[in-house]
Amino acid sequence: MAEVQGIPASGWLILDKPRGLGSTQAVAAVKRNLREGGYPKTKIGHGGTLDPLAEGVLPIALGEVTKLAGRMLDASKIYEFTIRFGEQTDTLDTEGEVVETSDVQPTRDDVQGVLARFTGAIEQVPPAYSALKVDGKRAYDLARAGEEVQLKKRAVTIHSLYISEPSEPSGHVTLTAHVSKGTYIRSLARDIAHALGTCGHVTYLRRIKAGPFLEKQAISLDKLNEIGKGAPLEELLLPLEAGLDDIPALKLDSVSAQAVRQGRVLTDMPNSDGLYCAILDDVPVALMELKAGTARVVRGFNLPDVAE
Repeated sequence: MAEVQGIPASGWLILDKPRGLGSTQAVAAVKRNLREGGYPKTKIGHGGTLDPLAEGVLPIALGEVTKLAGRMLDASKIYEFTIRFGEQTDTLDTEGEVVETSDVQPTRDDVQGVLARFTGAIEQVPPAYSALKVDGKRAYDLARAGEEVQLKKRAVTIHSLYISEPSEPSGHVTLTAHVSKGTYIRSLARDIAHALGTCGHVTYLRRIKAGPFLEKQAISLDKLNEIGKGAPLEELLLPLEAGLDDIPALKLDSVSAQAVRQGRVLTDMPNSDGLYCAILDDVPVALMELKAGTARVVRGFNLPDVAE
């Protein structure tokens, strides 16, 4: 839902983040373009950090949709990435210094033979150059200061992992991975290389899906910049419910919608237990948890059409 009578916009803006731009910089670019385009000041957040050297789908939440940004952080993601074998860097990507080399160059069949080991529930050690905190400090700050960083293994889930490019230069392989939250692709690449008796690092990383959002829905930075020059924002925004494609709708009438907006519970509901998106005339009112016939508000939305 775009800006209505001076009310800040609410919706999803899916950016195809270019390489070299940080997630925080991407949010700043959205804020700048809205300001230059004359839109009212609105709250903005992103649904999942992408490293500056990574590119691809970055969901950006505007207005009331920022209430769902946490759900997007928890969503699974799909990445395409290329491993270059024979060299490992301290950052596990092209930004760092080479710290290990190997003459072992695995074949495509070799790679295929180890992928099953990295599918399903696995444990991995995050990269030293990551945003995780160690004794209150960011791991990458400690690593850049020359300190040894010891990070604990974490449990993640690799839903699927396969070779996605039919032919590539010798010493390279491109994979597609559908992963749970908290998965580090750079660590996955490192561990695959080690399982093959060699070393490696990521040379290309692209997120092609984040939660329900696909790369075909993403707009370029150039397209985003057109907003600041007068292009209509509403043509680029996806509605709040686009981020809730896995949640069934719970239709309300005007009386029950008003009760929900006041935070009251609904009783004697015939629906099965679970999480619902309560709607009035196709406008989201709240996320509600229904249990034993009683629906309680998890997160309310104050969208203009409902308020009116």
